[in-house]
Amino acid sequence: MTINDKLVKAHIVDSKIDKPKANIGFISHEIVKKVNDFHKGFSEYSVTPLHKLDALAKHFGLKNIFVKDESYRFGLNAFKVLGSTYAIGKYLASRLGMDISEVSFEYLSSEEVKDKIGEITFVTATDGNHGRGVAWAANRLGQKSVVYMPRGSSLTRLNNIKKEGADASIIDGNYEDAVKLSEEMAEKNGWVVIQDTAWEGYEEIPTWIMQGYGTIIYEALEQLTEYGIDKPTHVFLQAGVGSFPGAILGYLINRFGEDRPITIIMEADAANCHYLSSLSGKREIVEGDMPTIMAGLACGAPNIISYDILMDYADCFLSFPDYVTARGMRILASPLKGDPRIISGESGGGVGIGVVSLLMERDEYKEIRKKLKLDEESVVLVISTEGDTDPDRYKDIVWDGEFSSK
Repeated sequence: MTINDKLVKAHIVDSKIDKPKANIGFISHEIVKKVNDFHKGFSEYSVTPLHKLDALAKHFGLKNIFVKDESYRFGLNAFKVLGSTYAIGKYLASRLGMDISEVSFEYLSSEEVKDKIGEITFVTATDGNHGRGVAWAANRLGQKSVVYMPRGSSLTRLNNIKKEGADASIIDGNYEDAVKLSEEMAEKNGWVVIQDTAWEGYEEIPTWIMQGYGTIIYEALEQLTEYGIDKPTHVFLQAGVGSFPGAILGYLINRFGEDRPITIIMEADAANCHYLSSLSGKREIVEGDMPTIMAGLACGAPNIISYDILMDYADCFLSFPDYVTARGMRILASPLKGDPRIISGESGGGVGIGVVSLLMERDEYKEIRKKLKLDEESVVLVISTEGDTDPDRYKDIVWDGEFSSK
């Protein structure tokens, strides 16, 4: 079923072709538990909040809405550090000939380790949050980092990356150009690429990054049990290159099999490579500058690891303009009586809440609601992957109503 509305374009996957499914063994419960154990070794670690929005759920005619708030993650206002810390930790452990479960953060950051493997420079491309996570992790582990950002990137995000000790700069090119530059400079200088997307021949480190993201859903499911809930019925996941939703969906498949939650993948119209791929049946790439306020989702080439997971297992792909996420950000910032206020950035929980608000409130999406079984029995999980990582832009949207027109 495909609906091409001026706001939300939807492709609901009615049936899956009987074929070998994508590999999800790398994001099993056992592996993710090991990941979570590693993250617990950081002094900055704490479980991020899972907010329960009872008033909003009642308003939309849903049983529950939960928002996992990653703005509290390691003091960095975004989730990306989970992937970079685990990937860099895995890389250093592998250089030592050890498994990640055999080393602690303290040991990896020690002079003994530095004497054994020397000083390493990690390089990456980013729209902001991933690069800050790489810079933070490299700095905390006594290593160096270089970060390239695409044209049009926020100066606030650039300066935040520099504050973490990275050599960071904005290039004259888009996100894919920044990725290519990282690869070229790594080859030239002997640096190590820590990228949250994969391509032919570069798959191991992106896999580790996806495993790192597993801590989010591992925590969320444990938190849901405190409410007597085994799992959500619906999970709304925003996609850039696809690493984040691929990791979450892969874990849910491993954990629950055919009984997993209904999973909806969300993208900006300007960078909707997964939505287009779901329509065509082949890996589509979006080129150009991809102008959208959803900076963390402005990626045109799907990660080849997560791509197959999303194509084989996701239930619905959505594409929409900036108005939708801006609306969601304002809803979270101005909650109904009794609900907590959530500060969510342009690529965060506003994406999911904006989508849910339109699907549940507007008659033109009645068929989508029915197909996705969104009703009074639905337990919806949205993951707010960032806070106000660009405070000025956040105020423009929430205070001044930027992108309030349809």
